[in-house]
Amino acid sequence: MTEERGAWQKDAACRGADPEELFADSAAQRRAKAVCTGCRVRTECLAEALDNRVEFGVWGGMTERERRALLRRRPEVDSWRQVLHNARREHEQSQGTRAC
Repeated sequence: MTEERGAWQKDAACRGADPEELFADSAAQRRAKAVCTGCRVRTECLAEALDNRVEFGVWGGMTERERRALLRRRPEVDSWRQVLHNARREHEQSQGTRAC
């Protein structure tokens, strides 16, 4: 199933937030990252920023500095959307296994 690009945005926890809050620096970034905590589409948001090399703002709970570091550590990744989707699926499966 392919998701229409950007369709996830309608479900984002930050949808109604002031953009100034999400494109903050220093201490204000912690507040922006807190908005991402528990967001249903956090993974999709982060993948969007990583796949498109978005340089500014907090996306998917990561600052630009954190995303740059991740991109440097994993230069071989062609699709962060796929990597993050697989990681989420594995996490969900392991959580389901523990509950049994």
